[in-house]
Parts: sequence; C-alpha cells; structure tokens
Amino acid sequence: HLCPCPLMSKAGSEPIKWLLLARQIQSMKLIIVESPTKARTISRFLEPGYRVVSSLGHIRDLPKAEFGVDIEHNFQPKYVIPAKARKNVNTLRKEVKKTNLVILATDPDREGEAIAYHLVQVLNLNKDKKYQRIVFHEITKPAIEKALKSPGDIDMNLVNAQQARRILDRIVGYKLSPFLWKKVSRGLSAGRVQSVAVRLVVEREREIQNFVPQEYWTIEALLEKTKHPQQTLPGSSLNRFKAILVKKNGKAIPKLGIKSKEEAEKDVKNLEKVEYQVEKIEKKEVKKNPPPPFITSTLQQVAWQKFHWPARMTMRLAQQLYENGKITYHRSDSLNISDLALKKAREFIIKNYGEGYYQLRKYKTKSKTAQEAHEAIRPTYPDNKPEMLSSKLDKNQLKLYDLIWRRFIACQMKPAIFDATTIDIKAGNYTLRASGQVLRFEGFLRVYPLKYEENQLPPLEVNEPLRLIKLISSQHFTQPPSRYTEATLIKELEKNGIGRPSTYAPIISIIQERNYVEKNDKKRFQPTEIGKTVNDILVKHFPEIVDIGFTAKMEKELDEIAQGKREWTDMVKSFYQPFEKNLKKKYELVKKNVEKTEKICPKCGSALLLRMGKYGKFYACSQFPKCKYTEPLEKNSLKIKCPKCGKGEIVEKRTKKGKIFYACDQFPKCDFALWDKPCKNSKNEIEKCPKCGSPLVEKGKKIKCSNKNCDFEKNMAK
Repeated sequence: HLCPCPLMSKAGSEPIKWLLLARQIQSMKLIIVESPTKARTISRFLEPGYRVVSSLGHIRDLPKAEFGVDIEHNFQPKYVIPAKARKNVNTLRKEVKKTNLVILATDPDREGEAIAYHLVQVLNLNKDKKYQRIVFHEITKPAIEKALKSPGDIDMNLVNAQQARRILDRIVGYKLSPFLWKKVSRGLSAGRVQSVAVRLVVEREREIQNFVPQEYWTIEALLEKTKHPQQTLPGSSLNRFKAILVKKNGKAIPKLGIKSKEEAEKDVKNLEKVEYQVEKIEKKEVKKNPPPPFITSTLQQVAWQKFHWPARMTMRLAQQLYENGKITYHRSDSLNISDLALKKAREFIIKNYGEGYYQLRKYKTKSKTAQEAHEAIRPTYPDNKPEMLSSKLDKNQLKLYDLIWRRFIACQMKPAIFDATTIDIKAGNYTLRASGQVLRFEGFLRVYPLKYEENQLPPLEVNEPLRLIKLISSQHFTQPPSRYTEATLIKELEKNGIGRPSTYAPIISIIQERNYVEKNDKKRFQPTEIGKTVNDILVKHFPEIVDIGFTAKMEKELDEIAQGKREWTDMVKSFYQPFEKNLKKKYELVKKNVEKTEKICPKCGSALLLRMGKYGKFYACSQFPKCKYTEPLEKNSLKIKCPKCGKGEIVEKRTKKGKIFYACDQFPKCDFALWDKPCKNSKNEIEKCPKCGSPLVEKGKKIKCSNKNCDFEKNMAK
C-alpha cells in the first residue's frame, strides 16, 4: 500500500508516479493496422488516449512445408504463424496486455478482414480482451473519427471468402505442381488463376503465328476549293483537303473491298477522268464525355499506357498515397463517389474554372459484384492540387497522384464539344468522303487532356465544283491481333471476370516470375517454351483449371460467399472432388515429357535425351542421376567466339531467377559474360566499340557499347 500522506518525502512519491503512469497506459486504447506508414498517418488524427501499432501484414497463413488443409474434416485449414511474423506477434501480445480495448483498423476488403480475424485468434481478443472492428475508406481525420464512433463486428462472410480463395489456391498449387514435376520438370508450379492468364497469352501468340495477312488498297484524293478561295495565293493549304473513296456505283466499299493493285489502278484511272462536286454537307455537334473515376483495373491500365509502369509498381505507389492520407482506398471495383467528395469537387471546379465547366455526374458500376460501400479511387481532398504536394511526395508518387486527381476532377466537368463536318463528294460513279472536326469548348479536357485531331475543312457549298490535285493509292495488309501489354491483359482478365482488384498485380508478376511468359523489346507479353508446354498439358488434361468460364464462375461463387449467399465449404468441396478424381487418373495416363535423340553423352557414352526444364528444352544424359551431364540446345549457341579465352562460344543462359544473359560455354574455366546480346562481325567475333574497344551489344533497336561509361551507339541495320 502506498501512503497518501502529503508529508511523504520526495523520494517516497516516486511509486505514486509510476502507479499513475501505469494506470494511464492501461486506459489507452490500442489500434492495430497493417503497416507502419498507415499507423503513423492515423496517429496524427487521434486525440490523446490512443496508441497505434502495426501487424506488418498477415500474421497467420497455411504452412509452407505441408498441405495444411484437412480434407476429411470439411477442409479445415491449419494456420501457423510464419517465422518472419513471430517477433512482431510477441510485441503485439505485450501491447495488448497494456490496454483495456483493442481496435482493429485493417483494410476494408477480404484480405483486411482476414487479418483482423487472425489478430483476434492469435491475440485471444475473443476471450481475454474487449475488441472492436472499424472500417474506413480514406485515412483522414473526419473518416477516422466517424469510424471510431460507429465500430462494428468482423464480417465473417468476407473472412470465409478470403479463406476459400486461399484454400482453393493451395489445393491447385499443392496437388497439381507435383504432377508437373513428374510429367514435365521439377520446379514448375500451377496456379488456379495464373494458369488462365498464361493460357490467354499462349492463345494470343498462336493467333499471331497462324494469322494470314490479306492485302487491300485505299484511294485518297487531294482536292482544292476553287470558288472564293480563302487566300489569293494559289495552292493555299487552307483551300486543300483530303477525301477518301467510300462508295462505288452507290454501294459502300468495305475495308477489304479493293483487293489488288490492279483494281486500285483501274479505279484511279476512272477517277482521273471525272469531275468532282460537293454532293452533301452534314454538320453536327459532337460531345466527348470525361472518363469515369479510376477503379483498380483502370488505374493500372492507364498508368501502364502513360508511364509504362508494371501493375505491381502502380499498386505500391497507390498504397503509399493511401497510407499517407492522400487518396481513398486503392483496391476498389466501385465507381461510387461520396456526397461530400462530390460537393468538394463542385466547389473546386466553380472556383478555379467557372460554373460553365461544372456538371454533376454519378456513375453506376457495371460489375454486379462490385462493393458499392467502397468508393472509386479519388483524392481525399479535391482542393489539394498536385503542385501543392510536390514537396511532400516523391517524383513517381506525384505523377500517380496527379493522374488520380485529374481523372477525378474531370469526371465532374462538362463534356468537350467539337464541331464535326462530313462532306460527301461525287466523282462520276464514285463517292469520296472528307471529315473534319474543330474543338469549340474544351470542357474536361482542360484538366484531363486526351489525344484528338483537329482537321478544319474549307467552307464549302452543295454542288460546288472542286479541283483534283492528285490521287493517292495505298497498299495495306490486315494486321494480326496485338500481343498483350500489362494494360490489355488486365483489361482482358477483368472483362472475363477473372481475378479481383487485389489480385491483378500478383497475377501479372507471378506468371513472369515462373518464366511462363516474358516481355519482348516492345514490353509485350510472349509465352516462353515452358509456358506453352505447361499450358498445353493443363488444357489437355485439366481443362476446367484453365477454362475462362469455369474460373469466372468460381470468382462469382467467392463473391457469393462474401455476400453471405453461399457456404464456403460447399463451394470448395464441389471443386475438390472432381479435381482429385481426375488428378489420380491423369497420373496413370500421362507420360513423362522426354524425347529420344541420336546424340551421345560425351561423359559416359550413353544416349542423350531432350528434356524440358524450367527455362525450356535442353539435352541431358539418359543415365541421370548417375550421370549429370547436360548441354544447351544448338539454337542457344550464338556461334560467336569468346573474346576472353578464344576457345569457347557465347551461349544464352539464365540466372536462377530466369533473367537471360550471355556467357562463354567454357565456364567455370572462362567467366566472360554480358547481360545483353552481343553483336558479331563477319569473322564470327564480337564486334568492338570504335571508341573504347568494349563489346557492342543489342539494346532494343540500337547497338550500344556494353561499357556504361561509354556513350557510343548507332542504329541497328535493317
């Protein structure tokens, strides 16, 4: 017992101070979030009496070394605390002991809800401590205060949806990957959603390979106004314009209508003999509306188009902006905008651009599964212009914030208005058409510029004669479909209902890390040899795993679990039973992917086999593991003498992470290596830089010096 007597000595009062301090600490409320940055931001908005700490992401997961799902007991997961999370979990347990109330403030989605649930389980909050769950979609003072006033419970529907996805992915990965090891090569893995993405890339590549181009021609006329020309100078560009041939004998000419040079020349000869006259003029006002505010998929797509940022980089920057309180939650498929944000946008637009630029717009989300409680991705404070944050954000953060800010402000502005003119010109039995447009009112383009062409036609009248300056016939060929970029692949996944806002970036990253697809010089996806092999095996033997419709159906069922319309165990069971039955059958039927060759092992004299590895085909001794001799395919040899040892040849190799490099085949005796493909001369030697003597290498469409301190470069010969 402590004596309350005021006459107590100064030294004796110390225990009272510590007791008061202990009581003060005990009365503090503990808020747990995922990241330290988010914790620091939230701390700035709180009154005294709160302490904010971070879980550093997930604190429990399925074990790495075992399956971790009890099939016999209704797919119950076996969760463990990963080694990297144990130290922080112990810290959290100590923090919990110091408080009377724990507030879980993890992100407002399935992953965030699952983290909150696991925190409850690991920290025994359901038994030892009182806890609350709060949700907010932006990290601002009003949003945090509102959430604290109206705490709720953990949404077990969201937790179950996340758990079902995790277990489904574990079933496919854990059960199907060993099948690929046995039938193709060790180290391979299969993913439930990633395999569908690989299939899209493989099938697009085969479309391109099988594409047969078709020839077609277009005919264009350069015409001149002669009646009341706009300038006295003859041949003024203001009086000249182009018109394209669109009709013949009153019938529209389709895109492939003129199929050969002979047909085009015949039409040109006929058009040279006739007179040209304005037949019809049509003028109209064309409005171009602003695009809607960003959701996760469109943000990733536009960031790729404008900055060539991978989806993972965009999401990392968006998370930084969110956790610093600059934008709303960055994982969203909803176009909803709060009334307060709409009001603030209105005030900003009228103040800065005038009332004539403002137009209220409320967007409806097309996706039936979108969470309308979420908002579109927008700035937390619309009046925070990007230039006002230039000292608080780094270069890339500012670029992304600027993009999000402009897109949001633009979506509440009036459309751009163009004056469009279409003129039909009669030339004997032919009709040509000229089109022009001029911007009359910039509207949202003032804030969110988009590419458009202005083409002003001279003032013309119906029946006005025109002078033909020249005719231009041009040859064209139909083009194959384009290879996917990050933007177009995400768009295709979204269109087909594959993946969700939190999964697009991981899907894109994983299929590259596994070396199933790679980017070419134009940053477009191409399947690797191993990617094609794995895809073909899955398509043939496990068609449902890589079926777009089936995978989209599973995504829909996960959404139904999140909405409380379906039991997660029933959904997993309906997938597992036919999958497991088919897997057992395929183990017996499918043979190892190995080809016999006539080549002999130089080490033991046995036959060499053509095997498939993680990075493509290679030769290996048939006596493996007794003999471990391997050699690359001839196609990987560049037939270039090694400049260092003079004995070996340069071959294409890969690092453990799959990155290509070029090295001497005499390694480890010779350690010559280059990251870029070397250029060779007529003597099959590496071409040397004329400035410093270092090897020259191919970099895109240029030839550059491999020496980083040398600036020599030249265009590649066509």
